[in-house]
Amino acid sequence: MTAILKVDTIQDTSGNNIINESSDTITIGASGDTTNIIGTLQNNGSAVASTNGITMAEQWRLSTSLACNTLNTTTDVTANLEKADTDGAGTIGSSMSESSGVFTFPSTGIYLITNNFQFFTAAGGSPFHGLMLRTTTDNSSYSYATESYVMISSNYNNGANTFMFDVTNTSTHKVKFSYYVNGATILKGASDVNYTHFTFIRLGDT
Repeated sequence: MTAILKVDTIQDTSGNNIINESSDTITIGASGDTTNIIGTLQNNGSAVASTNGITMAEQWRLSTSLACNTLNTTTDVTANLEKADTDGAGTIGSSMSESSGVFTFPSTGIYLITNNFQFFTAAGGSPFHGLMLRTTTDNSSYSYATESYVMISSNYNNGANTFMFDVTNTSTHKVKFSYYVNGATILKGASDVNYTHFTFIRLGDT
């Protein structure tokens, strides 16, 4: 025997609408309610992906200026890296971890990574320089995800990189930053202001 319940509205014992149907639109709960879905929410039989909003955001920086004297080769930034912690710096969620310039993510997900860099070059120094964002998906071999180069136009030169990284495994998917110069210059850093700095934002689930 099949039972059919035909109603437009279901209310709780206090008379508050729990489920309401109007013009083919079903409303569950009311403003201010918390709705818990037990199991998997589906759309026409397929699971609905959950992005959970931005659950992690953090900035790091080079805390001390770095003399770039290794010429015509890619050199990793491996030291003097710190979380931004002055001037009201804010973070969301769990922190990145860093060891010898290699950054590890706190959880899987799609991350937006940006790196901004500032070089100081005295007259007669390097005619161009750049910073690279390099990723690994096997915790071993690193590839160039982004590269930015700037030609000298003044003593101070700035550039930036942006990359969206799909971190499916926090043990194997990591990132580090490198520089390339063909003449002596300085990668500028400080512990109280963001000169050369790096931003990590988790956009959603992988």
